[in-house]
Amino acid sequence: MSGSSDDTRNCTATPPYLPPTAIDTTERLRILRHHMQSHNLSAYIIPATDAHMSEYIAERDKRLAWMTGFTGSSGTGVVTLQKAALFTDSRYWIQAERQMDCNWELQKSGWISAIGQWLVKEVPEGEKIGLDPYLFSIDNWDSYLQALDGSNRTLVALDDNLVDLVWGSQRPLPPTNTIYQLPDDFIGSTWQEKVSHIRTQMENHSGKPTAVLLSGLEETACKYLLRVSACLSILLIHSLVPHPSISCYSGTIKEGVRNSFLSITGLFNLRGDDIPYTPVFYAYTLLTKTSISLFVNQSRLSGDASQALAAGCPGPLCVTVVDYEAISESLRIYVQQDGVHIWIGTEYTTLALYREIPPVRDEKGRSCLLCGMTTTGGKMCLFLSHISNAIAVIRYLVWLEKMVPSGSVDEISGANFVNQLRREELFCHGPSFETISASGLNAALAHYSPSNTTSRKLTVDEMYLLDSGGQYLDGTTDITRTVQWGEPTALQKEAYTRVLMGNIDLSRLVFPPRTSGRMVEVLARRPLWEVGLNYGHGTGHGIGNFLSVHEWPVGFQSNNVPLDKGMFTSIEPGYYLEGEFGIRLEDVALVVEAQTKPYLTFEVVSLVPYARNLIDINLLSQEQIQYINSYYESIRKYIGPELQRRHLDEEYQWLQRNTQPLSRSSLLAASLGTLAMGTVASTLLPGA
Repeated sequence: MSGSSDDTRNCTATPPYLPPTAIDTTERLRILRHHMQSHNLSAYIIPATDAHMSEYIAERDKRLAWMTGFTGSSGTGVVTLQKAALFTDSRYWIQAERQMDCNWELQKSGWISAIGQWLVKEVPEGEKIGLDPYLFSIDNWDSYLQALDGSNRTLVALDDNLVDLVWGSQRPLPPTNTIYQLPDDFIGSTWQEKVSHIRTQMENHSGKPTAVLLSGLEETACKYLLRVSACLSILLIHSLVPHPSISCYSGTIKEGVRNSFLSITGLFNLRGDDIPYTPVFYAYTLLTKTSISLFVNQSRLSGDASQALAAGCPGPLCVTVVDYEAISESLRIYVQQDGVHIWIGTEYTTLALYREIPPVRDEKGRSCLLCGMTTTGGKMCLFLSHISNAIAVIRYLVWLEKMVPSGSVDEISGANFVNQLRREELFCHGPSFETISASGLNAALAHYSPSNTTSRKLTVDEMYLLDSGGQYLDGTTDITRTVQWGEPTALQKEAYTRVLMGNIDLSRLVFPPRTSGRMVEVLARRPLWEVGLNYGHGTGHGIGNFLSVHEWPVGFQSNNVPLDKGMFTSIEPGYYLEGEFGIRLEDVALVVEAQTKPYLTFEVVSLVPYARNLIDINLLSQEQIQYINSYYESIRKYIGPELQRRHLDEEYQWLQRNTQPLSRSSLLAASLGTLAMGTVASTLLPGA
């Protein structure tokens, strides 16, 4: 591996070489295999999720990381009596080689079909393969059954999680932090209105379900009304005019629907801190036509939260709080009644819960899915959170330009400082995911996060990739910028420009309503493909509203819903050269009506300029140049006044320089290096 021989394992050496970041898993595997033998298993599958199919998980649920040493957010471990393998996609291959010891082999695929092929090869016919049914959704279970179909290998759902038995008393305890109610100014409709709407959906559904089971922490969709007061108060604080796509009304915002799966936390207007970076709490909800059961530890609810849930008692809008662990038993009791039909979501409902529901009484599908648009007020709130986010990122980039030449910034200190700047913003509750602060070859790992053993100094001669975001009461943000303060190589400059071209081409696309994201994401890759380059991750994902930064089901994958007005998605092409550098440019965009109605297009709400010295203007079309210049006008319009209001004069001057309209003379100036930008700009650019 070019440039990375000292920080990745070498299992062919004698003795094998392990970097200090690798974890010794020999004893853990020995004990796990002992438990496998006691359960008559030839293999055991370890996913990287929790009982709610969450993307980000609590420490006590990081079983794959504890068994393998690999801390990436996507992967599956499979252990046989002789071998152990990690399956993951290209984003994490280098990270896996850094973190795993030689007990584990790396399988360079994350597909269940590939796992099935490996199991058929390594597990003899007639043998059993074990798993924890609380960690596999119905969809995943069906995919494994299909992958092993006709192989004469049997999947066995166990009552015990074998990794937990190995982990023992060292496993972290369940969360005990308080579950709190959202402030009134950030609540859309009341939870009673949301429940009433779901019950209306139940009545209108052809299957006539008698209950809805919410088990995913980011599951189910719900129509709601959003009061304008909260966003207008924020608007006054920011001293800004509304975004052009946002229309305000006196009194109540027009009714609309937000295309996502409303989480249990969203249904009840509650939030928690059970999972890092995502303000949710572990719970289930069973909603019938006449009752509401919330499965959560009663002692964790704040006084206000308990009072709000009990406001409708007694009656059909009374929430009964039941112990979290009682969900299976409660389902078992409920389905014993005649004529019940439970509406579930196969993406999030686990096999363990599904087993409690007789197949003739359930309807497989995604619970309460509504495809529609964000409320007008919701757009306003989310837009304003991106203004706050842009201020923090711009302050950070200005700070880096001053500090990096002195050699006083490394990846960890940089990540900590940008997180600190975000926390200074109004309504910020911290980062929305672990900040990716990556310099040089570390940026070639698409989802790298710095540690004490891997952190590198930021230097003027290496590219630096920052992928970060914040959780705000008025929205969730995510943005990536790649910069370099010295002279880029020709390859770096062309790669950056082509990534930018892909971002622009997708962002300015006009397309019919209900177009699949999978059909259009090729536009983000085309400029790279033209010269034989590509990237190994998705092109974008949905964005929550003070919820998950990766909000299903919006995005550009084959299993995402079609794009429609009101959806928020990221657009994030990239390029990664192993052992040298990585580039990614990520913006959040809102799907809006195009001028050619009813066709749609994207409107970018991220408001941070791109790196001028990395752009080769000769590769850009005139339309792409015009797009960038128009985007920079928007940045000046919305960010400039806020910087001035806060007396951030240095940041304001930086913004003015870096949002000058693109022209051959301005890009010539940038190519001389951003460290000299102030002097060059004052000479070549009028008004700098």
